[in-house]
Amino acid sequence: MPEGLSLLSLGALALVVLTAFTVEAALGFGATLISVALGSIFVSIDALLPSLVPLNLGISIWLVSRYWRQVDVAFLLRRLLPPMALGLPFGIALYQVADASLLKRLFGTFLIVVSGLELHRVRSARGADPAPLSRTVELAMALAGGVVHGAFATGGPMAVYVTSRAVADKGAYRATLCVLWLALNVVLLASFAVAGDLDRDALVLTGALVPSCAVGLVLGEIAHHRVPVATFRAAVFVALALAGVMLVARG
Repeated sequence: MPEGLSLLSLGALALVVLTAFTVEAALGFGATLISVALGSIFVSIDALLPSLVPLNLGISIWLVSRYWRQVDVAFLLRRLLPPMALGLPFGIALYQVADASLLKRLFGTFLIVVSGLELHRVRSARGADPAPLSRTVELAMALAGGVVHGAFATGGPMAVYVTSRAVADKGAYRATLCVLWLALNVVLLASFAVAGDLDRDALVLTGALVPSCAVGLVLGEIAHHRVPVATFRAAVFVALALAGVMLVARG
């Protein structure tokens, strides 16, 4: 367990993780993003990330094993995964050398900007299918997503943005993103192990958060089938924008 983490802080972190994995199971993204944005209030990012990646890997395996038939394989293998995989090593290097305080501010700013853009897009679309991105923009966003995923364990907003413009069906959208996270998080977990970040404290914290992850998975599955995606996504990005403001202020 990270040094200085009280039972009260652990309880608050567990609630954050429960919320985050509910969102992940419902939409196919958001677990690490929300957990890092809000959980870093209680635990430093460098201590939190190695504990979250195994949980995210577990939920991805579960969802992919159930919904693999819905995966848009052509889009994933040709347009999304290759540029993200290319950017991933640069993000991992950034995580190893960058100042933790700077990472918080950069991540907070990143959340504010992307959340604002997504909220504007959701509002403007009004239920219509979004227009496809140009190949150049799509490639640049996916590459940046790989870098961000390596640095923060979540290239979610970029990958989500690209995927939402290419995959309209919400089931295929979720399943495709889950395969992406599964592939990237295997690499990320290996990098943490090699760097020595996946130590006893990290694994103990992972174990303590497993119940929250499991409950979130159940609630998210229910939400995926019952809550309109546009409404749910708008609420997520409002919360992320607020979390970004907090990270910038506290960084």
